[in-house]
Amino acid sequence: MDVYRTPDECFDGLPGYAFEPRYLEQDGLRMHYVDEGAGTPVLMLHGEPTWAFLYRKLIPTVAGVARAIAPDYFGFGRSDKPTRIEDYSYDFHCESIERFADELDLRDVTLVVQDWGGPIGLRLAVERPDRVSRLVILNTGVGAGRAPSEEWLRFRAFVRRVGTDLVPGQLVRISCVSELPDEVVEGYNAPFPTPESKAGVLAFPELVPTELDHPSAAKMTEVRHALASWDRPALVLFSDSDPIFTPRAAERMASLIPGSGEAEILTGAGHFLQEEKGEEIAERIVRFLRES
Repeated sequence: MDVYRTPDECFDGLPGYAFEPRYLEQDGLRMHYVDEGAGTPVLMLHGEPTWAFLYRKLIPTVAGVARAIAPDYFGFGRSDKPTRIEDYSYDFHCESIERFADELDLRDVTLVVQDWGGPIGLRLAVERPDRVSRLVILNTGVGAGRAPSEEWLRFRAFVRRVGTDLVPGQLVRISCVSELPDEVVEGYNAPFPTPESKAGVLAFPELVPTELDHPSAAKMTEVRHALASWDRPALVLFSDSDPIFTPRAAERMASLIPGSGEAEILTGAGHFLQEEKGEEIAERIVRFLRES
């Protein structure tokens, strides 16, 4: 397997992101993660095309009361990046995060998921209940047989069209309600300085099971069905201005999970609500930890 490792200097001076990098290895691939604070682990899983940088506004507050952990998937952030799209699959990502939780021996986890963090993290939750005790679900979904939305289909077509010319930071920028400073946009671009560094980003849209015969479909359907039996605390917290995962999607997610109560909606944020409402989300997670 050919692998790209983003040079360390690409991550120098990122705004609001001065966390010590930590690493572990899986089958010769180096996975990066942030690990701040102490106590009950709060495991934060990012999506497409972001990385642990997305959680920089949450980590300090959460680390004040718990252990805040934010890994980068292989292909993202400071983690190693296999260079072929074919190297990536839903199982590959899920197995690497399960191994990550095992290698750090994480228990009583509060799992925070958004975008692709949902299908990956919720699978960990239902398959490894010995590890996960609480869910915080932000703008995501899991299932198979149809596209998340017409907007998502346009996004997939765009990614296919531009290929390695894709600029991840620009995707984040156009998905936000508020204007992002250029240095923040560059923070999202930092892991991806070359065409070969972007294979993981280009792979993710192809892993969404829009058809029932897709390789990801059976397992994602299992995860969705298993969530209907989740009897532990869960918080469903979406934003009001995401065209892919709308407030209606939040209501469907909350109705699926018995322990969640009603969905909560943050105003004034798009798809990447951690970027626009990070401090508010962090405070809500802290309150959720205390309540549950």
